[in-house]
Amino acid sequence: MRQIEDALQDPSARKEDIITIFLALQRQCFVLGNNVSNLIKKWPLPTPQAQATTDEDPYKSGTLFGTKD
Repeated sequence: MRQIEDALQDPSARKEDIITIFLALQRQCFVLGNNVSNLIKKWPLPTPQAQATTDEDPYKSGTLFGTKD
């Protein structure tokens, strides 16, 4: 982002180079957004009867380590 900002402020920057950069960024943004959209559509929904594989209580802090005392 810094390089793009510097190129936009540089009076000797070629217009064609800046256009190429923005078109590439636009294409990448579209592809990334499309991929995320497809992943969300195909993501399996949790079933109501889904249960944890262990009898441990899940930690609120998100850690995977610990034992039930």
